[in-house]
Amino acid sequence: MYSLTTLRAFMVVVFAAAPAFASGGAIADPADGWDELWNHTLMDLCLMGGIFTIAAVYMLFKYRAKSATAIGTGPKLSTAQMLGWALIPAFIFMADDFYLAANGWTLWNTYRNVPAGALEVKVTAQMWAWNFEYENGVNSDVLKVPVGRPVVLRMMSDDVVHSFYLPKYRVKEDVMPGRVTYLWFNPKEVGKTYVTCTEFCGANHANMNQDVAVIPQEEFTAWLESSKAATAAAPPAATQQPAAEQPPANGQKL
Repeated sequence: MYSLTTLRAFMVVVFAAAPAFASGGAIADPADGWDELWNHTLMDLCLMGGIFTIAAVYMLFKYRAKSATAIGTGPKLSTAQMLGWALIPAFIFMADDFYLAANGWTLWNTYRNVPAGALEVKVTAQMWAWNFEYENGVNSDVLKVPVGRPVVLRMMSDDVVHSFYLPKYRVKEDVMPGRVTYLWFNPKEVGKTYVTCTEFCGANHANMNQDVAVIPQEEFTAWLESSKAATAAAPPAATQQPAAEQPPANGQKL
């Protein structure tokens, strides 16, 4: 009972100590959180791997057989020593695992919680292209977004399953028919990057890449207005009327 209570208290402390990736009211950035967690994981792997490698090499030389007939004998350990060698390393590893798990959960919540005031863009996937539709009805094959404002993408597919991936912003989400999925990212610098599909979707899957442009807010607003005006001024697409059905000639089978 005492050990169970101790374990519960330990888990509460570890999860409560999970760092928030944003402070002071700033918007939590999934890319920053992902990089921080990934770097921490790599450091842990290198540190633990280095310790075990050094210990293994040391013991290979320290306790190697001096002759072909040598028989090794293990040191005598007391009960306290045996428990210490077993439980202390286990406690350290479990504490680190709980810490990484708590950070991973924090990062997952960051990915799922869209900040207030985010720009919403509708994304439609089809073999083999992405279409981006803005709130004023403008459609584009380039995802243009204003710098410094979070962007949420509401996504659906017209055909098969795709996967929308923005490598620069560390976000990826499946896009499928009949279901709206979403992701959000925080473009903090002006520049260009790309979006690609990471779910095999047919013969031209490898070419399902399109540009993403992060531009100043003034330029983005002007682009939206000019695109809306151009769409309104464009003549409607001509539709071809089906030919009138002619009555069958005398003697012709229907």
